[in-house]
Amino acid sequence: MTVSLPSPLPSSLPSSLPSSLPSSLPSDPQALSRILAGGDRDTEGLSVWPRSTRPEPGADVSVGGVSLAEAADRFGTPVYVLDEQEVRERCRTYRTAFPDADIVYAAKAFLCRAMAHWVQEEGLGLDVCSAGELALAVTTGFPPEKIVMHGNAKSPDDLSTAVRLGVGRIVVDSASEIARLAAITPEGTRQKVMVRVVPGISAGGHAKVRTGTDDQKFGLSITDGSAQHAVARILDQPHLELVGLHCHIGSQVATVKPYVAAVRRVVGLMARIQDQHGIALPQLNIGGGHAIAYRPGEESLDVGVLAGRVRAELEDGCARAGLPVPRLTLEPGRAIVGPAGVVVYRILAVKRTAGHTFVAVDGGMSDNPRPALYGVRYAPRLIGRPSSAPPHLVTVVGRHCEAGDILADDVALPGDVRPGDLLAVPAAGAYHLSMASGYNLVGRPPVVAVAGGIARVLVRRESLDDMSRRDIGL
Repeated sequence: MTVSLPSPLPSSLPSSLPSSLPSSLPSDPQALSRILAGGDRDTEGLSVWPRSTRPEPGADVSVGGVSLAEAADRFGTPVYVLDEQEVRERCRTYRTAFPDADIVYAAKAFLCRAMAHWVQEEGLGLDVCSAGELALAVTTGFPPEKIVMHGNAKSPDDLSTAVRLGVGRIVVDSASEIARLAAITPEGTRQKVMVRVVPGISAGGHAKVRTGTDDQKFGLSITDGSAQHAVARILDQPHLELVGLHCHIGSQVATVKPYVAAVRRVVGLMARIQDQHGIALPQLNIGGGHAIAYRPGEESLDVGVLAGRVRAELEDGCARAGLPVPRLTLEPGRAIVGPAGVVVYRILAVKRTAGHTFVAVDGGMSDNPRPALYGVRYAPRLIGRPSSAPPHLVTVVGRHCEAGDILADDVALPGDVRPGDLLAVPAAGAYHLSMASGYNLVGRPPVVAVAGGIARVLVRRESLDDMSRRDIGL
């Protein structure tokens, strides 16, 4: 089974959509797969843009029926534009592919009140990593029982807030958390927990985002027995209820094979737990990390293929081990919000040296540190004015005082790009603003939601006054 997104999306959608709205997902697996891969939009260079993207007169581009050039004029630059319907359709993609699983949105990719509201309306849970993310979600009205608390080093405040608010599951990531969590769980109650295990599988788009091996900070090793020891300790705690195992093998994983291997190893551990302790764990969380394409031609993970292969491995493995099939949980983040976002910058300077052309924009590593951290590459596009100039390879750089403040290296832009032009960068919805900083006190950009030709601010631009208020000493 291959499941993906419908194409094209309607051009006249309301700005706020009810949870009862039908998903309208196509039923033909091949058509769905072509849609997720970009389909005919490759000819326009739009395969990695939101589904609602349309070329407009004057070399402009619209998303959700809203002109990006007009959005830049209205809201200033840099500005992050988030396609609400793209987010919703990607939520539905996962629910359709995994109808009998819990889909939990990984809030670390991007979180604001509207985002929490959208994923709740689409029937997803939420994965949070701090008391701050948890508080934002709960004050938005998100049901705490549908929230999973993560973190390799949860603070006492993280744990106490999670217990007090009644989160559905807390993922234990170290042995020290067990006694700490048991001590703060109120008498007469039991906190549901999972153990994050390390399956010994290397997967991910960069060494810094590979989390399935023993040489990194997350989880408890199956190989050295740490995971089994944690399970035994939890089972000895009357205030803790072990409901399952969790594993996350990495991020930007573009193939299904590592997930299948992880399921096989974790099912093997579940079988040993049943043999040693006489219990069959009812839940298995296989994390997220599903790759998206940042540039045309790049691979993204096929969610439908993932669903079929994981389900088959899980059922076969449990049958061989004599285990009941546990309920699956998945935690997609980037794959839901990443392709829904576009950032628009204004060019401040063009500098031509003997060997390079540097195009400097009014943002950079303070609103997107990922190129500096992981060497991520993007596909910027000149918008807002036509150009017949031949393309030249340029390096798009930020405005910050770091030589590594590079947003896109060796990208083709018209040779007449100049200060005042607009550059739009697709696939910008995940791990940009959630990782943004106050470097150089530039201020973080706003987030603007678009749908049905209507634009509205979700998160306002950070002002100098906002930053000055925190500086209270002299």
